[in-house]
Amino acid sequence: MAHITFETGSNEFYELIRSKTGPGEDIDIIATVRPYDDPGVGQFYYRFRKIYSTIVHKTHMVFPLDEKQYGRINELFISPEWTQEPHLVDYNKITSANPFKTYEQIPVKSRYQWLLDNAHYTIMTFIRGPVCKGQIALNVINDHFWIMFLDPEYDLAVKYPGFIRLQANNLRMPSENGSDYNLGRGALLKNKHYQLAVDYFSARQQFYSAIYPDGLGIEAIWKGNRPADQPVLTVFRHFDSASVHRGALGNLPQTLWVVDFPLLERIYYSLVAGFDIYGNVGHQLATRLYMDALRVEGESYFLNFMPDEIRKELMASWNIGVPLKNLHYEPARIPANVAYKTTEPKREFIEQVVNEHITVEGISFDINYLQAGEVYPELPKTYNSVEDIIDGFIAVSAPGVSFFRHDSDYNTNVAWIRIKNVPDKEDIVVSVVVDRWHDNVKFVLREKKVLDPSKDRADFIPGFIGSYPNYFFVLDASDLPDFFEILDQYDGSQTYLQRLEKYGVNRAKDNFWEVYDWFQNEFNNSLGGMKGIVDLNRYYYLTYEE
Repeated sequence: MAHITFETGSNEFYELIRSKTGPGEDIDIIATVRPYDDPGVGQFYYRFRKIYSTIVHKTHMVFPLDEKQYGRINELFISPEWTQEPHLVDYNKITSANPFKTYEQIPVKSRYQWLLDNAHYTIMTFIRGPVCKGQIALNVINDHFWIMFLDPEYDLAVKYPGFIRLQANNLRMPSENGSDYNLGRGALLKNKHYQLAVDYFSARQQFYSAIYPDGLGIEAIWKGNRPADQPVLTVFRHFDSASVHRGALGNLPQTLWVVDFPLLERIYYSLVAGFDIYGNVGHQLATRLYMDALRVEGESYFLNFMPDEIRKELMASWNIGVPLKNLHYEPARIPANVAYKTTEPKREFIEQVVNEHITVEGISFDINYLQAGEVYPELPKTYNSVEDIIDGFIAVSAPGVSFFRHDSDYNTNVAWIRIKNVPDKEDIVVSVVVDRWHDNVKFVLREKKVLDPSKDRADFIPGFIGSYPNYFFVLDASDLPDFFEILDQYDGSQTYLQRLEKYGVNRAKDNFWEVYDWFQNEFNNSLGGMKGIVDLNRYYYLTYEE
């Protein structure tokens, strides 16, 4: 899945494959569903194969293998003494699908630190990978949330590796059943792997309660070690696709996750390495249900930092209509080791983490975030500066703003806006990312039942978000008062549709490809080595008569 670059400046990418032939010979690829499947030959070679196909952004997940990365590999995996004598592992279907057994010879701290070093890439392979394609696959996550990570010094799986050895059976995942998950005899209804995840979660919460009787403080959140580290990530869901970004983008989300080593390892192994997009319905559904358990874990580990008296209340507010017993939610029996001073501990916690705890460059709130006590501004009377433009965007991003309340079509989730003639600036691009409110994301089907358009809001992100733009808008800075007024007062009538279409670029317009070329060129320039062709398959399907 990785597009590997050796940072040579050539803009060439490679994939790592297994081959029956060694260096100097033509590659004879060993085609298996999963990277840990039995290769079927006695000897094989890992080789790099150059990618000649057109680079499309939706599958372009870049992994650098430069001198710094080689040094880090040596530091984490070659220099330290291993916990067991290094040995080859077998290809048993059960054990090879369980990384906690397969890699137990490698120090746990090294394994977790490697995942943290590459947190953005690791989460991206899940969020932008095959497992997160389509509505049913993605309605297991909220439209917007932030991810933080537990510091290795406080992660009990790292401090006491014996714990995950004891829990190895509970850490088994659906992928051990391969791509043909048996639906017979109620196997899926019994949901063995979901129950194993629940049992592990319960044991984990009890373990933390015993070891940390005074609770965990903000110092237990990983703050990063190197300038390029990614201690906070933002996930946006765009209905049937999703994207992940470094930093805390957007306003305060409904939910937040804290991820530890066993959770991060299972996210990757169950949803990326072990997932088969062509697997049967049982495999797909078992993976989806297992992800539901992992989501509850991530949210629960964040709640462990909240005052204990509001944890159940918060979890219930994130899962309206779902009894907590059906979530198998179990709060850790530890107090919050944070001295909260306000009635908004969730906001207070993340502000302390981002503003005071994390020292890595580039991790900060963006223009959409309202600090404690701030309210959404009124629409500006004039737009004579970039600050006025920003205030205008923030004003129309509030929950329940008319346009986002009325326009709830699943094809309208990400729009790219080109604003021309901005004072003292070149043309700028702003992405409109719609955050659809969900009462809960527990159920596989009938997503419309849990939507509440009156609480929908939007984030206006400078630059590009997503691989699948749903619509393009082009307007002059002088048009902003009219554009914002349309969003603020939009009622779905033909009058407002025609006013909006003045700025929108529907598929029937003669200049569509000219506009697309401009956006694609700017997209490439802004992303550098991460650039790729954007996908128009999800561009809004309706056109309007002029």
